[in-house]
Amino acid sequence: MPDLIWTGSLNDRYRIGGRVGLYDTTLRDGEQTVGVVLSPEEKLEIARLLDGLGIERIEAGFPRVSEEDRRAVELVAGAGLKAEVWGFSRAVPADLELLVEVGVSHSVIESPISDLKLEAIGVSREKMLDRIASAMRFAAEHGIHAAFFGVDSTRAEPGFYRQVYETAVEAGAKEVAVVDTLGIASPEAVTDLVGATLQYVDGLPVHFHGHNDFGVATASAVAAVRAGATWVHGTINGMGERAGNADLGEIALALRALYGVETGLRFDRIRTASARIQELSGYGLAPWKPLTGETLFRRESGAVASQFHDPPSIEPYSSELVGAERAIVLGKKSGLDSIRIKVDELGLDVPEERWPELLARVKELGTSKGGLVTDDELRDLVNA
Repeated sequence: MPDLIWTGSLNDRYRIGGRVGLYDTTLRDGEQTVGVVLSPEEKLEIARLLDGLGIERIEAGFPRVSEEDRRAVELVAGAGLKAEVWGFSRAVPADLELLVEVGVSHSVIESPISDLKLEAIGVSREKMLDRIASAMRFAAEHGIHAAFFGVDSTRAEPGFYRQVYETAVEAGAKEVAVVDTLGIASPEAVTDLVGATLQYVDGLPVHFHGHNDFGVATASAVAAVRAGATWVHGTINGMGERAGNADLGEIALALRALYGVETGLRFDRIRTASARIQELSGYGLAPWKPLTGETLFRRESGAVASQFHDPPSIEPYSSELVGAERAIVLGKKSGLDSIRIKVDELGLDVPEERWPELLARVKELGTSKGGLVTDDELRDLVNA
């Protein structure tokens, strides 16, 4: 893989190395994207795609939400995936009892812990601590490997935050998650909070769950890994409420290419999975989106086309790494090298002395239509 990544040596001094696990929450937090409704069968299809990507933990959903969600969790849990299947629950008895009923052996258990959240739901700190302790004891007594998930933990009062996480672990939590519910934490703050949490929980596995409201979800996930996080949460395509969740594919690529951290993600399959999940969710992506964008390996600029034969000169990583195809496209910004490459690709008999005239007509057409010149339109220009 290093031969397919061309980032140079600038980042070497910041290398982290090692390995971190990916925890996917597309089926739960991703479905919270406005207007997205996935059937149990569609969730099972997505879970199989995630499994094929090499993602090690898949959150199948929140079974108490609806009968459909319960069925989806049962389908995914019974699918024989290589990935570890996790459930999701609040720290309330009915949710926990349903986890036992559907046979989920691993689950995130959430509780809001910021004063803003507690005041909004009318629950005191003391009462919430009792709920958390009871939930963790219940999980431990019923053989559920639980990770405590403190909702809005990045806005919790620091002293209470520590009390919450220590209480959860003392009551039986096996892992914990630092949760940036509203994406408000800077990467530097995430580093500090994850590092402190590792001390509070005496080295138990710490997850990081981030949202992208300020556009730093990937950077924050990397910061969490640098601080010692064992698992990083996210979704495919960054789906989720508001500005979405951290994008697992982007995180995995940044960790691998810039920091030397392995995640086990099958990069060569990520664009196929991304496209299918777009179809099922009814949403598209910006064509310039990292890793999965439609135009990442298409080149219109003539200056860039002149270097098209040498991918490392114009790309930071190979199209082969992510299973994409490189292409020259024609339009207003094309140059003579664009014409040379395109007529050769299409097998058109165009003498070199005609290239300047053809380029002028391509530029004119691209400008007038406000877009790219298609292969058929180029053929028409050649034959005109």
